[in-house]
Amino acid sequence: MGIGGVAYGSAGSDDESFKVFDRLFELGCIHWDTADAYGGSEAIIGKWFKRTGNRSKIFLATKFGFTPDYSINGSAEYVKKACDQSLAKLDVDYIDLYYLHRVDTTVPIEITVGAMAELVKEGKVKYIGLSEPSPATLRRAHAVHKIAAVQVEYSPLIFDIEKNGLLDTARELGVAVVAYSPLGRGLLTGQFKSHSDFAPDDFRRTVPKFSESNFPTILDLSKQLKSIGSKHGESVTPGQVALAWLLAQGDDIIPIPGSKRISYMEENLGARNLQLSSSELQAIRDAMIATEKNLPEDKAPEFIMNLNYQDTPPLPVA
Repeated sequence: MGIGGVAYGSAGSDDESFKVFDRLFELGCIHWDTADAYGGSEAIIGKWFKRTGNRSKIFLATKFGFTPDYSINGSAEYVKKACDQSLAKLDVDYIDLYYLHRVDTTVPIEITVGAMAELVKEGKVKYIGLSEPSPATLRRAHAVHKIAAVQVEYSPLIFDIEKNGLLDTARELGVAVVAYSPLGRGLLTGQFKSHSDFAPDDFRRTVPKFSESNFPTILDLSKQLKSIGSKHGESVTPGQVALAWLLAQGDDIIPIPGSKRISYMEENLGARNLQLSSSELQAIRDAMIATEKNLPEDKAPEFIMNLNYQDTPPLPVA
């Protein structure tokens, strides 16, 4: 299991972030995921590396592609520029896993991945990945250079990857699946009891799937996870059950829950020790399917939905 770093771009002081990173390291969580679009996240991680000298002990993943106006740039020139900028912010010589954050629908994926492959040759990047590609885009990309991982939203609440062919394609090609928002955007943690618990400016208020009318359905799924967890101990949370379910899907599934609170982080990592029985896994699957039937598909603001699982133009014939 890894950690998603989106929260660290806006989290308090450097010292507060360092305490979180120190604890992550102590707990053996060494797959750290960030992005150039996550505010100051890359920079604060880079400061921790300089402070501790532990760069070589962390598997560092970051992403590129989003421009300031939230369009996507997958041009060869931008690939190189973005990588150099991330290396500078992180203050490192190389990135372990470098993702295209979303697919640029105006640039053939062969061009983007070809430029990323050059970064591998130059020693700036060890492995390359894609975030939320279509199955066809993944297949085309993989034909240019080995794709090590795809990063997608995956949880007992949102499991599109199982239905759109991407999971099957990834497994056929030997591509790992890094699951972001594995706690259903926080809704499977048990922390939210009603729609009114969202802050006034919380983006989840704008998402149809998480509307007030749909909230009881989501809450029921969280309660079912809690019920299963209680059989393993009263302290087991629904979030831990959700993470344990993901971990049970295969060694190729790597959840990266995000939290800037040490207590939540410790709770999440505790899921590594939770073993669910086959009957419990099936009960969760049944609950997932029943929940999905009663919810709309929209899981994010429209402009983000329009970027997911996209194809790119064909490579021009010379």
